[in-house]
Amino acid sequence: MNLWLILAFVFAALQVMVLWKGLGRLEYLTKPAVMVCLFLWLSTVTGLQGLAFWFGLGVLFSLAGDVFLMFPQERWFLYGLVAFLLAHIAYLAGFQNELRQFGFWQAVLLAILSVGGVRVMRRLIPSMRAGGQSRLVAPVVLYAAVITAMLYAAMTTLSNPAWKAGASLLVSGGAFLFYLSDIVLAWNKFVAPIRNGRIINIALYHLGQIGLIAGAIGQFG
Repeated sequence: MNLWLILAFVFAALQVMVLWKGLGRLEYLTKPAVMVCLFLWLSTVTGLQGLAFWFGLGVLFSLAGDVFLMFPQERWFLYGLVAFLLAHIAYLAGFQNELRQFGFWQAVLLAILSVGGVRVMRRLIPSMRAGGQSRLVAPVVLYAAVITAMLYAAMTTLSNPAWKAGASLLVSGGAFLFYLSDIVLAWNKFVAPIRNGRIINIALYHLGQIGLIAGAIGQFG
């Protein structure tokens, strides 16, 4: 197992511990360290050549989003949202070959994901407006559409013979965990507090990012 991957898991576990124990400022080290390790792993194995470049760019935008979301002021949430929006666009560019293919099963998958996304947004949007967060509705809706597209693109690798089986499972599972982490974050912030919501969110997020990058390395490394 690669040293950078091991360190990514170590810092992810430490981040969960920091949140569990309420160790506060240590989060400024442990949280971004995970993405730094993933970027170094990806860059050393792939050289960021070809489509791996876009996954590297997605990691860097995610790192920026992690930093922005650590600040408590509300404006930083919007900056973080934009950074992660750009991260998902970069990941979509990494899946550009998958986006060019569309058939019956891709249509079924897109319909299922779209229905699920709409159901979540129908619960989030009224809560956001009731909480005085109406200005965030449009950015959140845009973000939800883009991350759903990213999840769709990642999951289509499962039926793409050009993808190695292990790599497609990793990127699909990683994208799904990333998607779930954002639902937990949004629900916890806008709808109702979830018990240990931040811990669940960060654990899903880090596992999702690790899966995405591990899959990209398995395919392009």
